Amino acid sequence: MKINKIYTIFLIIILAANADAQGIIQISNSIKTINDIKVGADRTQEYLPLLLGKSVAVVANQSAKIKSTHLVDSLLALGVNVKKVFCPEHGFRGIADAGKKVKTYKDSKTGLPVISLYGKNLKPVPADLKDLDILIFDIQDVGVRFYTYLSTLHNVMEACAENNKQLIVLDRPNPNGYYIDGPVMEDAYKSFLGMHSVPIVYGMTIGEYAQMINGESWLKGGEKCNLKVISLDGYSHTDLYELPIRPSPNLPNMASVYMYPSLGLFEGTIVSVGRGTDLPFQVIGHPSLQKTNYTFIPQPKEGAMDPKYKGQVCNGYNLYNFGTEYMKNTKKIYLYWLIGTYKNTPDKTNFFDENFNYHAGNATLQKQIKEGADEDEIRKSWEEGINKFKIIRKKYLLYKDFE
Repeated sequence: MKINKIYTIFLIIILAANADAQGIIQISNSIKTINDIKVGADRTQEYLPLLLGKSVAVVANQSAKIKSTHLVDSLLALGVNVKKVFCPEHGFRGIADAGKKVKTYKDSKTGLPVISLYGKNLKPVPADLKDLDILIFDIQDVGVRFYTYLSTLHNVMEACAENNKQLIVLDRPNPNGYYIDGPVMEDAYKSFLGMHSVPIVYGMTIGEYAQMINGESWLKGGEKCNLKVISLDGYSHTDLYELPIRPSPNLPNMASVYMYPSLGLFEGTIVSVGRGTDLPFQVIGHPSLQKTNYTFIPQPKEGAMDPKYKGQVCNGYNLYNFGTEYMKNTKKIYLYWLIGTYKNTPDKTNFFDENFNYHAGNATLQKQIKEGADEDEIRKSWEEGINKFKIIRKKYLLYKDFE
């Protein structure tokens, strides 16, 4: 790999100066860790009494921890009758490739059946729930609409509503929960990549979002889930939050988490976002790009066994420093790289694929980029939808807001 550090630093300075001129830098946010906040899972006194004498299932992945112990192991040690586990995309242990189907299997440590919600079924079926009283949902979200754990939450809530089961959501902080940005999802592009009329970045915890799904009657037929949220202690939407564990294989550090809302849009293009490298969602590139300052070669890695352009040299940009030094203080999605990379691609015919509009939530963004609209013009087109969403969002907040 070749890194032009001087160019990268220069790019950061130029973009930061531009952002500062627009008044969007917010450096007052405090940075908190798992030691500063008591997550829902830690507040066992709030939910253990609800589990006594009940048959329980846990919807979780590797992020569901009480301190350093997995929630499932902790509940079993406390005598809770955990009968099964449901897992989302990437699986129970969080190592499956993005977009790859996850199979149902038996957990080697606990002997519990692990039922995939990212395989044959995306939603628990009645047979999965018939021997249960309560489901517990504990998955670390990153606050981005096309991060599919939200869709798993929706489907679990819907299954609970249809089968008269209670759902307890153990809340966790949102590392991108300090701002709202992006186009609001349009009905024509709703899918498992985004099921609700929200912006790309929606500024809510998973518990607040669950309340919104219920309150806005977004479940099929307007049904309501018997929902209880175990809230956080010590969290505010004015806080930055350092994740204690990677939420999925290709978000390995905070730079990738902060860059994900901006670089996730590249998942619907020909451009690689660094899957199969040590810097996923921190580098971008394509074999045909010209006049770039960085190269990388995607190779099979855990969580990306068949990456885009495997074994090929990709020309592009290393944005790791931007992600660590600047993005956490910026309340916006950056379109700078998407617009610039499109312009820098020799053959633009197939730059966007069929998934782009589902990531964007509309057909407008692709059209705007193709027609040469600048970032300010594009962002202005989002304002009305964002303002309407903010009114809805406020009804379901559990913590101090950033506005």
